[in-house]
Amino acid sequence: MIAKMKKLTFLIYHKDYDAFLKSIRNLGVIHVVTKAQGTAENEALQESVRLSARYQAVIKCLQGMNVPAAVHAGDALKGKKALDDVEGLQRQEQQLAARLQALGKEETALEPWGNFNPDSIKRLRDAGHRIDFYICSEKQFKEEWTDLYHATVINRVGSRLYFITITPVGECVELDVEAAKLPDVALSDLQARLEDIRRQQENVKKRMEELAETAIPDLQAAQTQVCADIEFSKVVLSGDSLADDKLVLLQGWAPVAQVEKIKEYLSAQEAYYEIADPTPDDDVPICFANNRFFRLFEPIMRLYMLPKYNELDLTPFFAPFFMLFFGLCLGDIGYGLFMLLVTTVYRLAARKVGEGLKPILTLVQILGASTMVCGLLTGTFFGFSLYEIQLSLFQRMKEAIALDNQQMFNLSLILGVIQIIFGMILKTVNLTIQLGFKYAVGTIGWLFVLVSTGIAFAAPGVMPMGGTIHLVLLGVGVLMAYLYNSPDKNIFVNFGLGLWDSYNMATGLLGDVLSYVRLFALGLSGGILASVFNSLAAGMSPDNIIAGPIVMALIFVIGHAINIFMNVLGAMVHPMRLTFVEFFKNSGYEGGGKEYKPFKN
Repeated sequence: MIAKMKKLTFLIYHKDYDAFLKSIRNLGVIHVVTKAQGTAENEALQESVRLSARYQAVIKCLQGMNVPAAVHAGDALKGKKALDDVEGLQRQEQQLAARLQALGKEETALEPWGNFNPDSIKRLRDAGHRIDFYICSEKQFKEEWTDLYHATVINRVGSRLYFITITPVGECVELDVEAAKLPDVALSDLQARLEDIRRQQENVKKRMEELAETAIPDLQAAQTQVCADIEFSKVVLSGDSLADDKLVLLQGWAPVAQVEKIKEYLSAQEAYYEIADPTPDDDVPICFANNRFFRLFEPIMRLYMLPKYNELDLTPFFAPFFMLFFGLCLGDIGYGLFMLLVTTVYRLAARKVGEGLKPILTLVQILGASTMVCGLLTGTFFGFSLYEIQLSLFQRMKEAIALDNQQMFNLSLILGVIQIIFGMILKTVNLTIQLGFKYAVGTIGWLFVLVSTGIAFAAPGVMPMGGTIHLVLLGVGVLMAYLYNSPDKNIFVNFGLGLWDSYNMATGLLGDVLSYVRLFALGLSGGILASVFNSLAAGMSPDNIIAGPIVMALIFVIGHAINIFMNVLGAMVHPMRLTFVEFFKNSGYEGGGKEYKPFKN
């Protein structure tokens, strides 16, 4: 369910505005209405946003180094210094990489010529001899160059020749080949520089690893502080200036349960405030108020969208169906037991489980238990059929609760019909709450038609198909659905809309119900794959007293691990699909609400 909210309006003297915001932030229960206007033009806010992005980039970089990080309380001041250190090291790393790339190209150019001293070239030039460097293919090289220009081959790399010419200074040498421009440094000196840069890179990497080990909590603390400043600045900019900027008007929301606490706290503050009920035009933030069990399924609702303030929260209504559908899709007692045991052992063995992780682990335990219960319908345990074991307990269970494939198929369709009808009932409640009872009359008429026909088909002894009671309910339902489906329109428009609704009901409902066949199909396919892996484990193991059991165990474990992963994924996705599409559509769910986020430290 959705918690009832109250609208808060504050009027604050401009000099007390910052102090007032800090006080309600310490209170931590008021959702302040923030505005986008003014934030883009505020340079200080934009600088804080950029600073937060810098912290995020640095944290991601250090975490990507896969160095075990020390666990300690973060210090924001140390985080600021760590940010400068890491960014400085990153700049140094980029500079070293650029220098290494440039020197690497020079090394590649010098290597074919060997290690010589460029000063020797200069001394020869001073003595009147010019040395030029050329590269060509073997076919291009001409022997007469040896006599004309004292051409000397220095190196051969594949089919390429590296040669020099020695000519008097001032003599023009024109060769139709590639002239090489070499760096003015010896190869040995160049390699020494490269080695020095690599050592510097190694030192930078070690320093980065040290920071990755110690500085991440400090950086996260500093980033949290910056994010708090950003939120504070957004709230500051959300106030409306009044009375020549002497007063500031601010609006917010709070759950009804927190109103007395807010009144008591604000009585000591220098501010005027009003508390009122929301109007239909207000965009009220959504705060869930479900019990501990239904609260576990709220993350699934958030994957779709939050409800509007004036409509039903469907979390308590889809939770039992989702739990049952998951169990049917996975449908193996052993798989459910595995999920339950692994999660329970992890909770017991882990020294500290995060508050955000606890509900997820509890949900996994519940889904595992549901899988075990639904697995009793088929009696499969890691692909083996328990009901084929000739024990009196298993045989009694088989007679009492076991279902064959046809019965599982029928069960899937029956569950689909039940959930869709239940969704339509919720739609009538939703329409009554939002618009009034008269807008729900058309949906109630279709419920009369569908429910009475379903009862007459399933239990003709209770209500015969075409009997008086059935015909009366059909007639009343058709009149309601055709003549009063849209109270604001005339009878002819209503009749036309009724015909259109009839077409949608005939086609849409059939498709919606058939979608639930996936509950049977996923459970059946998972059981078949499990039995296949069992057959492979038994058939592919060698006839060896030592190797046989090892190979069998490996195939069994790997095969069932793959099957569990695939089936658990399908058992999450397909019930969500049935919930978000079939159930939400037939319940008239609109959604689009925004989450209640109190302004707090």
